[in-house]
Amino acid sequence: MRIARFTTGEDPQYGVITGELDAHGQLEDDAVIVALAGDPLYVGIKLLEEEHRVADVRLLAPVLPRSKVVGIGRNYAAHAAELGNDVPDEPLMFLKPNTSVVGPGDPIFYPQQTSNLHYEGELAVVIGRICRDVPPEQATDVIHGYTIGNDVTARDLQKQDSTWTRGKGFDSFCPLGPWIETDLDPDDFAKGRRVQTFLNGEVVQDASTADLIFDIPTLVAAVSSVMTLLPGDVILTGTPEGVGPMQVGDEVEVAVEGLGSLANPVAKR
Repeated sequence: MRIARFTTGEDPQYGVITGELDAHGQLEDDAVIVALAGDPLYVGIKLLEEEHRVADVRLLAPVLPRSKVVGIGRNYAAHAAELGNDVPDEPLMFLKPNTSVVGPGDPIFYPQQTSNLHYEGELAVVIGRICRDVPPEQATDVIHGYTIGNDVTARDLQKQDSTWTRGKGFDSFCPLGPWIETDLDPDDFAKGRRVQTFLNGEVVQDASTADLIFDIPTLVAAVSSVMTLLPGDVILTGTPEGVGPMQVGDEVEVAVEGLGSLANPVAKR
């Protein structure tokens, strides 16, 4: 099931998208979104007698984390190597504020404080209920679904500071979308789903989720051993090799096999 958050020009709503994805991860032209009675994380799936063509609505970030986005660093060996870092012995965690979240088509704003703004395309996990100390074998019990993320990073600020808060925390530094897919599970990604990033239409990242150093159940267990996870919290699972700079006027698109694609322009702040 694809759960989206959308607007027709009025207050945001939630809905379920029907329709097939084409070879490029785009919905077919006849795709429809059926409205829901409220946020399914809290009221469940309650369909209304209201539907729209997806082409006639604006898709928003499919989830607004109530408390946090948890990033995982250096979770692909080749990415760690390209930046001259060792592979961590355990998941390397950092936080992005929920104010960094934007949706499909929203601009990524290039801050004046940086001169080296990077894309980092990745798979994102959306938590479905309050949980703490989740064993890896029970991770699927607390996962609501999966979406696509871009862990935008001011690389110079990340290297300059002793923590990554500033380099990864600006407003617009966490595009999410275009929807949440609930019918997949960690095994689908352990077997391998392609993750690609395109900069102005050219492939710059191309890897498989099978290459994750720490798999999804391990990440959920590790993060929840440190902090309570709330419904709507997001775990970014890490980016593959190929990260690089974006400039004002560029468009960056992240695609995950079976999930669709997420595109955002880069704009001057």
